[in-house]
Amino acid sequence: MYMRYFSRLFSAMAGPRPVVFSGPSGAGKSTLLKKLMKEYDSVFGFSVSHTTRNPRPGEVNGKDYHYVTREAMQKAIDKGEFIENAVFSGNMYGTSKAAVQAVQAKNLICILDIDMQGVRNIKKTDLNPIYVSIQPPSMAVLEKRLRDRKTETEESLQKRLHAAQVDMEFGKEPDIFDVLIINDHLDEAYVQLKEALSEEINMVKKASLSS
Repeated sequence: MYMRYFSRLFSAMAGPRPVVFSGPSGAGKSTLLKKLMKEYDSVFGFSVSHTTRNPRPGEVNGKDYHYVTREAMQKAIDKGEFIENAVFSGNMYGTSKAAVQAVQAKNLICILDIDMQGVRNIKKTDLNPIYVSIQPPSMAVLEKRLRDRKTETEESLQKRLHAAQVDMEFGKEPDIFDVLIINDHLDEAYVQLKEALSEEINMVKKASLSS
């Protein structure tokens, strides 16, 4: 496990920058995010994405995702209500402007969990977030994690593995991510993640104390 910085994390903006998390399914991104939200619930707010895929066991509508029909989501996209949207494994995913604004209204650091298509789309906007890539140590480890979930058919698993390979290569491209974390051991990866975001965390804490 290691972490690499690509650029300065602190912004000249008056408030904290949003944080974009990206990485292949099975890299441990969701687990790291849940730990971050639990420890810093008064600092971070999660931007709940929209998707047309079916919920997995234990997922809650409005908390994990906003689960919508393809027709409803396409209509909202056409109206310009989304910051970014992408198609993955036949399902639509996207981040609405309203979801980000809801977090910002609470003076929290907005967390966006998106795929590489979404990252490319947000790069074209003026959102100016911190980009964090969470990656697995290897494809073999990733495949084991995905198989252990027992939530995928062999066909959907192979699609995810192919997408993961592309995603891992994308994570190596220059000038895309500010921070790259290889999640080999969860606890170590989490410490590295907190360190990477420490400036933003402290800024929000200080603002909260002075308000």
